[in-house]
Amino acid sequence: KKRFSKELIDELVELAPSKIKIEGDTIELKQLYIEKKMVPLNLYLEDANIEEAEEAINEYGKAIKEMAAVNIFPGDMLLKNFGVTRHGRVVFYDYDEICPLTDCNFRKIPEPQTEEQEMSSQPWYTVGPNDIFPEEFRLFFAGNPAARKAFEDMHGDIYKPEFWQRIQAKIKSGKIIDVFPYRRKRRFRR
Repeated sequence: KKRFSKELIDELVELAPSKIKIEGDTIELKQLYIEKKMVPLNLYLEDANIEEAEEAINEYGKAIKEMAAVNIFPGDMLLKNFGVTRHGRVVFYDYDEICPLTDCNFRKIPEPQTEEQEMSSQPWYTVGPNDIFPEEFRLFFAGNPAARKAFEDMHGDIYKPEFWQRIQAKIKSGKIIDVFPYRRKRRFRR
């Protein structure tokens, strides 16, 4: 209890009375949610030097691929939906549009057959509720051509339906794709 200010204790008792138990000098929290402090990726890139930006863009691509490997499609991959931790890792934190990767139908946008189709502001092709067109992911870098170029160089395969379809096939066949939460230099050797 001595590690808590009176103001904090009062606030906890007021806002979460069913989650806190105070007995003598002990405070017991029955449920605790911890969130790492992160800088939204889009803001991080505004202040990052070239090396920091390239590392963050690489981490962004790896985060997307790691989610795909465990059958998670993030849905909205805008840079602002990812954060950079104090250790430089990029983490996804906007869960409102996630879905199983295997529920998605990854397609290539068909080539326009007429000038009207090419100039149309609306799709001239059918779009189903689970259809996803990976080449549209380039729009997530709107306004940041350097980041787009770095991402295309490191993770351009994400823009192709075949990349996603290969992962879906592995998942559906029961293959477990290894995902390592720590960088190689931080992992145990065996």
